[in-house]
Amino acid sequence: MRFDAPDVYALAVAQQEELTGRDGRGDIGPARNAAMFEPPDGVFLAVREGGRPVACGGVCRFDETRAELKRMYVVPEARGRGLGRLLLEALEDEARRLGYSGIVLETGEGQQESLGLYASAGYRAIPCYGAYAAQPISRCFEKAL
Repeated sequence: MRFDAPDVYALAVAQQEELTGRDGRGDIGPARNAAMFEPPDGVFLAVREGGRPVACGGVCRFDETRAELKRMYVVPEARGRGLGRLLLEALEDEARRLGYSGIVLETGEGQQESLGLYASAGYRAIPCYGAYAAQPISRCFEKAL
């Protein structure tokens, strides 16, 4: 799946708009980042229902051994049906296939659904990295694959 495909890109825009509404920190500009989700360093997946993408997420290179999970999103009307967990597991499988031995991610303290999903999937809290280190609402996690 190409991250910059119009229907998939629309999910990334919706995700960033929701984050801006929740905590004022959306950073949409994802089309310029499409290359990070291309093999051999990354991949972007979308879950479709009736031909329409309803969930998305990607992994990209974080460092030599770890991927970073980015742009995880499930449209509001499709939440609560396990699509986020299904997508997370598929992205972990893709990260393994790409040769990564671990995965990191950042989410916000107000995203309780995400925090619960990552904790139940075996992610552990780590100090925030990069630009997220200066964001008091950021929460960062890691998981060995």
